[in-house]
Amino acid sequence: MHQKRRRRAARRLWTAVVAALAIPLTTLTTGQSPAQAAAVQCSVDYKTSDWGSGFTAELTVTNRGSEAIDGWTLTYDYTGDQKLTNGWSGIWSQSGKTVTVKNESFNAKIAAGAAISTGAQFTYSGTNAAPTSFAVNGTTCAGAHQPPVTVLTSPEAGAIFSQGDTVPMAATAAAADGADITKIEFYDDTELLGTDTTEPFTYDADGLGAGSHSLYAKAYDSLGASAESTPVGVTVAEGPALVASPAQLGIQQGESGSFEVKLSTEPSSNVTVSVERTSGNSGLSVSEGASLTFTPSNWSTAQKVTISADASGTGAATFTVSAPGHAEAEVTVTQLAASKDYDARFLDLYGKITNPANGYFSPEGIPYHSVETLIVEAPDHGHETTSEAYSYLIWLQAMYGRITGDWSKFNGAWETMEKYMIPTHADQPTTSFYSASKPATYAAEWDQPSEYPSKLDGSVSVGSDPIASELKSAYGTDDVYGMHWIQDVDNVYGFGNAPGKCQAGPSDTGPSYINTFQRGPQESVWETVTHPTCDNFTYGGKNGYLDLFTGDSSYAKQWKFTNAPDADARAVQAAYWADMWAKEQGKGGDVAATVGKAAKMGDYLRYAMYDKYFKKVGDCVGPSACPAGTGKNSSHYLLSWYYAWGGATDTSAGWSWRIGSSHAHGGYQNPMAAYALSSYAPLKPKSATGQSDWATSLDRQLEFYQWLQSAEGAIAGGATNSWQGRYATPPAGTPTFYGMYYDEKPVYHDPPSNQWFGFQAWSMERVAEYYQQTGDAGAKKVLDKWVDWALSETTVNPDGTYQVPSTLRWSGAPETWNPSSPAENTDLHVSVVDYTNDVGVTGAYARTLTYYADKSGDTEAASTAKALLDGMWDHYQDDLGIAVPETRADYNRFDDPVYVPSGWTGTMPNGDTIDSSSTFASIRSFYEDDPAWSKIESYLEGGAVPTFTYHRFWAQADIALALGSYAELIE
Repeated sequence: MHQKRRRRAARRLWTAVVAALAIPLTTLTTGQSPAQAAAVQCSVDYKTSDWGSGFTAELTVTNRGSEAIDGWTLTYDYTGDQKLTNGWSGIWSQSGKTVTVKNESFNAKIAAGAAISTGAQFTYSGTNAAPTSFAVNGTTCAGAHQPPVTVLTSPEAGAIFSQGDTVPMAATAAAADGADITKIEFYDDTELLGTDTTEPFTYDADGLGAGSHSLYAKAYDSLGASAESTPVGVTVAEGPALVASPAQLGIQQGESGSFEVKLSTEPSSNVTVSVERTSGNSGLSVSEGASLTFTPSNWSTAQKVTISADASGTGAATFTVSAPGHAEAEVTVTQLAASKDYDARFLDLYGKITNPANGYFSPEGIPYHSVETLIVEAPDHGHETTSEAYSYLIWLQAMYGRITGDWSKFNGAWETMEKYMIPTHADQPTTSFYSASKPATYAAEWDQPSEYPSKLDGSVSVGSDPIASELKSAYGTDDVYGMHWIQDVDNVYGFGNAPGKCQAGPSDTGPSYINTFQRGPQESVWETVTHPTCDNFTYGGKNGYLDLFTGDSSYAKQWKFTNAPDADARAVQAAYWADMWAKEQGKGGDVAATVGKAAKMGDYLRYAMYDKYFKKVGDCVGPSACPAGTGKNSSHYLLSWYYAWGGATDTSAGWSWRIGSSHAHGGYQNPMAAYALSSYAPLKPKSATGQSDWATSLDRQLEFYQWLQSAEGAIAGGATNSWQGRYATPPAGTPTFYGMYYDEKPVYHDPPSNQWFGFQAWSMERVAEYYQQTGDAGAKKVLDKWVDWALSETTVNPDGTYQVPSTLRWSGAPETWNPSSPAENTDLHVSVVDYTNDVGVTGAYARTLTYYADKSGDTEAASTAKALLDGMWDHYQDDLGIAVPETRADYNRFDDPVYVPSGWTGTMPNGDTIDSSSTFASIRSFYEDDPAWSKIESYLEGGAVPTFTYHRFWAQADIALALGSYAELIE
C-alpha cells in the first residue's frame, strides 16, 4: 500500500510540473488547431439543513479529472417550488426550476483532485426533494457514492465492565445507492479487535485491559465505501465495580434529579448497594434509592437514585455509591439557583467532556486535540494537543468552580499543564548560558519551504533583551516559564520527547514534545516535517532535523521550544475569573497559589511583545540597516504570533538563545489579560517593569483593534515589524501602525491567517470581557461596530438551526495610524465568502454577545446568544458532546509533496523514509492503521469527499463556557 501511494503522489507532482511549463494557447502562431481541453470529470455532494419552510444547501464540487477546471458553471434542477433567497461562494441565479451557480474570482480554478464548496438559502412549501442530477460546464457529473451510515449499538456510552469480562459489541449499518454491507470491523481506538461479515454484526471483545477504551465500528459496502461509527467510551475496572451515570448532575432549587446505578459484572449472590452524601452541600439529599438490591439476574438493569434539593441552598455535594467487594462510584451533584437552566446545561456537557470513557483525555489527564485520531489542521493528529487545549482546560475548571464551589479541579488543571507543557529545567538545561546582549543569531524567513534551509548570519546586528535580568531577579532562575505550543500526547510519532527526556524513542509512553511550522508563511500543515523539540540526532538525517531549517557549517545537539502567546494569555484570563469567582464564594485562598503562577506566566509572556531579533520597532527596513534595539524600543507591546527559546544540550559547553516575533495578528490580542496583569493586584507580575509593560500593552492593543477595524466592522489581519520576515522593503504606500507595516494575512498564507471567523469571535470575546468588567469607551466603540456587523451576517432559522460567518475575504487597507485623529478606514472592507454551523466558533461567538449584552443592554445580542446556544443544544448533541458533520475536501492533500532538499535523506522514528519524494502521508504511515483511513484512501482514488464528525476539546470547552457565562450574566 505504501509504495502504491507514493507512485500516485509522484504522478500528481509530475502533473503539476507539466502544468507549470504549458504554453498559453494565445501564444500559438503556427496555424495549428489549439489542443482541446480534457472532458470535465466531476462529482457533486449535496447537503441541506431544512426547517420546514426553507433550507440551506451546501454543494461540494470535486474535480475527478486529471486536469484543472479553470472556470466553472454548475447547473441543476429542483422538482418542487424551491425559490432562491441568496447564495455564497458563487454567483447564484434561478430560472424556473433550474439553478445556476457560476464561480467567483477567488474559487474559479478547481485543481485536479481538489474540491470547492458553495451554498445558498431557499424557501419552499410542500416537499423538498433533493436534485437528482448535476452538471459542470455542461457535463453531467457522476453521483458521489455516499459511505454507509454506521452505528455501534452495544455497548452503551459510559458502560463499565470488570477486567476479564467479555465486552459485547454490536453494530448496524445501512449502505447507499443500492449497495450492500459486506463486513463490519470492530475497533478499540486504532486496534482492530475483530470482524463480522454477516448480520447481525457482533463481536465479543475479550481481554481489554483496565482503563478507558474508545470503541468504534467500521462498515464496508459492496461499492468500496466505508465509514466508522461515532466512538463509544467505556471503562474496564480492575475488579467488580459499581456503575453510576451520569457522574455530574445539576439540580435546581426545590427540584429533584436522578442518576442510575448498576453493577459492572454478574455477582454470585445478591449485592446490597448503599448511596449516601459523603461531603458537600447539605441542601442535597437522597430521597429515593438510598438502598438498592441487585441479584444475579438483574445486576445489569439500572436502578434509579433520586436526589432532592431544598429551596434555598447552592453548591456541590458528593454522593458515594458503595457495596461490599465492589469498587465505589461517585456522583457530583450541584444545587443551582431555580432559574439556572444554562448552568445545568454546563454541568451536563462538562460531565460528557470529563467522563474518562468518552476519550477527551489521556491517561495522564492531558486533553487531546480531539477524541477522533484522524484529523489534520494545526495539529496533524487528533491525539496531539496544544497549549490552547491546556488553557481551555484551565478555564473550563474555573467555570466549574464558579458553579460548584470546588476549586481543586482548577488547581489540578494548572498543575497538569505545569507538569507536562511547561518545560522543566531538564528540558532547558543550558539557559544559564543565555546572553541578553546577544539573544540570537539572525536567519531570514523565506516565502517558500523550498528556500530553506535559511543560512544563519552572525553579521546582522541584533538588539539586547531588556527583561531577562529582571525576570531572573524576580524568580531566581534562568528558565523560561511558558507553555510549549504542541505535544504528541500518545507518542504516535515515536520521538519520546517526554518532559525531562530527549528522544527516548517509540517505546516510551506518555506525552512527547514535538514541533512543526518553521519554513516560511507558505508552509501549511500539509507541507511540514514534524520533528522533536530536543534533537540529539537519533532520528532524521545526520544532523537530525536541524539542517532542514537553518544553514550552518556544523550542528550541535540542541533543544528548542515555541510559545503560542494567545494560549498563555487565555490561561491568565481564566485565572483572573477563577480568583474573582472564588472570592465571591469566600474561597479566595483556595486559588491564591495558582493565581500567583498565572502572574508569573504573564511576566514571561512579555517576550511576545518584542521584535524577533530585538530590533527597533518602526520603519525597520534592511536586515543590517534596521538598528538593533536598546531598552524597550524593540517592544511593539502587542501579542505576536510566538516567542521561542532554545540552546545546546551539552551543559559543559552550553549556549542559549531567545527570540520574539515581529508579526502581530489581530486575532491573538487579549486586552482582558493585559488588564488583569496591569490592574488586578493578585495578578501583578513580580518583575520590575512587568505591570507597566502590560498597562502600555493594554492601550496599544485597543488602538490596534481600532486601526484594523474595517468599514463594515470586522477586524483585519495585523502588522509586522519585519516585512516578509527578513526586514524587506514593503510596497510603497503600505500603511503603518507605530511604524509597523499593515499585513493583510500575518504569518501564514495557506490558508490565509486572516480568513477564519473564529479569530474574530475569539478576539472580540476578550474585548467584550474587558468591556464588561471596566466599561471602557474605546472597547465599546469597537464592539458596537463589530457586533452590528456580525449580527447582520448571522441567520437563525425558524427551527433553531443557524448559520454564522465562516470564511472572510478582504480588500483595501487601513489608513496609517494617527492616535490623535484615527481614520474611519473607509477603504478597508470585508465580505463573507461562506457560512457555517461550526459549534466551537459559535460557542465563542455566543459568549462574545453575552458579555457585550450584559454591559451594553443590547437585547438583540442577548437574544441571538440564547438562540445560538439553544440551536446547538437542541440540534447537535450526541453521546460525546455537541458536534456537527464536516465535509473535508482538503483531505485530498494527504498526497501533497513535502519539500526535502535533493540528496537529503533520513528516517522518522517508525522507519518512514524522509527524502525529496516524501509526501505528507508517506512520512506518517501510522495513518494507514487508523480506522478512518479507508475513507481517505477512497477519496484519493476518486471517491466521495469524506465527512467526519469531530469532537475537538477546545470547541466543547468553548460551548460549555458560553453556557456558563450566559447563566451567570443574563439568565
